[in-house]
Amino acid sequence: MSKIRHSALAVPFAIMASTAPAQPVPADRPPPEEERNGASEPDGPEGAVQAFNTIVVTGTKRRDGEAVQDVALAVTALDADTLDALNVTDITSLSYSAPNVALEDVGTSKGAANFSIRGLGINSSIPSIDPTVGVFVDGIYIGINNGLVLDTFDLQSAEILRGPQGILFGRNTTGGAVLLNTSDPTDYWSGEVRASLEGPVDAGRGGPSTTVHGILSGPIVNDLLSFKIAGYFNDDQGYFVNTVDGSNLGASETSILRAALRFTPSNALTLVAKYERLETDADGPAAVNHALTRRGDFDIAIDEPGLFASDSELVSVRLDWDVGNGTITNIFGYRDFTQDTVGDIDATPLFLFHSDSELAQDQISNELRYSGEFGPVIFGAGLYYFQQDIASTERRQLPTITPAEFNGGGRQDHEVYGAFMQVDWEVVPDLKLIAGIRYSEESKDVAVIYVRPRPRCSVVDGTCPATGTNPFVPGEPNGFADDDSWSNWTPKLGIQYFTGDSQFYATYSRGVRSGGYNFRVTTPAAFLAQVAATGAFSFDEEKVDAYEVGAKIQAFDRRLTLNSAIFLTNISDMQREVNFASATAGVAQSILNTADAQILGLEFEGRFSVTNTLLFTANLGILDAEYEDVRFDISGDGVVTQADLDLALPRVPEATYGFGLIHDLDLGRAGTLVTTANFQHRDRVAFTDSNLGWVSASDQLDANVTWATPITGLELSIFGKNLLDEAISHNDTQTPFPGPLSTGVAVPFGQFPAAGTFSPIAEGRRLGVEARYAF
Repeated sequence: MSKIRHSALAVPFAIMASTAPAQPVPADRPPPEEERNGASEPDGPEGAVQAFNTIVVTGTKRRDGEAVQDVALAVTALDADTLDALNVTDITSLSYSAPNVALEDVGTSKGAANFSIRGLGINSSIPSIDPTVGVFVDGIYIGINNGLVLDTFDLQSAEILRGPQGILFGRNTTGGAVLLNTSDPTDYWSGEVRASLEGPVDAGRGGPSTTVHGILSGPIVNDLLSFKIAGYFNDDQGYFVNTVDGSNLGASETSILRAALRFTPSNALTLVAKYERLETDADGPAAVNHALTRRGDFDIAIDEPGLFASDSELVSVRLDWDVGNGTITNIFGYRDFTQDTVGDIDATPLFLFHSDSELAQDQISNELRYSGEFGPVIFGAGLYYFQQDIASTERRQLPTITPAEFNGGGRQDHEVYGAFMQVDWEVVPDLKLIAGIRYSEESKDVAVIYVRPRPRCSVVDGTCPATGTNPFVPGEPNGFADDDSWSNWTPKLGIQYFTGDSQFYATYSRGVRSGGYNFRVTTPAAFLAQVAATGAFSFDEEKVDAYEVGAKIQAFDRRLTLNSAIFLTNISDMQREVNFASATAGVAQSILNTADAQILGLEFEGRFSVTNTLLFTANLGILDAEYEDVRFDISGDGVVTQADLDLALPRVPEATYGFGLIHDLDLGRAGTLVTTANFQHRDRVAFTDSNLGWVSASDQLDANVTWATPITGLELSIFGKNLLDEAISHNDTQTPFPGPLSTGVAVPFGQFPAAGTFSPIAEGRRLGVEARYAF
């Protein structure tokens, strides 16, 4: 029979949202020789292109995971082989693997995540805004959206959990959670080296991108202590060309160093410690202005290439201790992150609106949990602590409005306590009841400096005080200091029924997105009026109640898998960043609890093994969203009317759909040739609440051909990304530049149509080659 080599393992599971990585081989023994060389036998009918492997997810927080077809949860997950086969180089690429999922970079600064799942997402680069989709690296929650669009180098698995995850993962997972797990050290010698070269093939585009990386793992003391060390370097010459001077834009250099130790003093006790250092130096945003450039074009013309520089360290220590019928797990995490940016926000060849920023964040967290099985009952409970400090400075230069710089930002101390419990009880064979609850308390203590004209200062360095008055605006306060706290209960209830190879489930769950403060107050008068109306400097929590009914069906000797879900999401006190072009500040950004809304959704995912060497996959997502009540003028016409209720909710595409294939060709002694292709469509979505800004519909087509050569461990690949050459923008913020407002004509806040946009665009068509050797 044909055997799929390493790069194609489990590829079918990458293209449907019910999939996940195969459970990794325990690190205390080497895998079978054929698995280390890239081949594995399916569990089902012989030769059925890996469609029948038992797939396991870790998102249920059980020590050994749980088979994906057995969980009452919509989940997409990919193992390292799948990520390799699809040439997924960063998390944004996963947006094209599942319905109703958009894991996007806002584009204002590299790595600023604006993730959205099932229509719950954000549209901001403000560091004090909490996400709707929580990101967890090796079990560590990352406290800010910055620095999150990570390269997938050295990942053991990536899991995308759809729907509120408030029980096991806590606040800020109202849309879902993304779990990224780096590889563990092994007690046998293993490693790999790889090099790739990719770049634009179309005339007038930029330069190549070169990547090299290597991993080495093995024992230090047999059966006791093992290690891993991994290094990564990428030199990207920039995909875009600045038509102003012909220079490349989008260049970057990224280096990653990872090290890990695994200590196993007994069969019952395992300790894994990991360290990561990541550095990036890059250009600023590559953006177009839709007042000057037609949507879909790559014609960038800016006078400031900008910059992005970040440096981060991440430490995690995980302890697993088998005790009786269960396992005690403790995960400690520490992160230190700094970032500096410069960007051309007017996105024109003129000096109209430039901005630079500084950001510093450090955090610690600890989770202690227990999971045990007692006959028909599976019980899990835990305690959680999280603390972070954030400091951010923003400077704006708008020379046509004022020669003075706009300076401001904020500092925040953030602390969270949590406790959770979940019980799965099989009351009779094949019928399971699910119940869980989480209690959380959090507090935020801030000092915010209004972003207004003032002498150059830095909140990060402590030279920009929140007290006193602004000398450029007589009588206006410089900012404010405040603190607030919130507490909440988030329950979950569910029922699950198994029949043969299929299951049906129904769940109710609640999620909460943190309340907080706006670090980017650019219109103090409007902000203070809002404070007077609400009685608080902070905005409140956003609550989500989600109801879901799903089915996971396998038929025809498991050649067909069809998973579906229908869900209803009720959103209370929707927390939004409301953007309007501003004649005095360039862009005015207010964070408000704007409305109550409802989202009704439907998802289908399926795969079918046509032959033993050909498999097709498909997915479909439908969303129908509407406002139920609007409490703030989100249209910008000065009043709250039916016009506000009729607006489209931001980040909610009406439809997403896709299909893919994998073909395995046995070349006999010449090796194996595996071909994969994947197409994904997403309808256009509103970017701003006012619906003045829109993100165009997108069609993404990627393909890959990998030759697993007769030389054991050696693979050669040719791949193409965005083969339809779509100029996809994930941001469409309105600015008054260019246009009559460039002269600083006084116009009331929000009372005019934007003359231009700030719209960073993603890279277009690229082709590449890669060589990989594993042992």
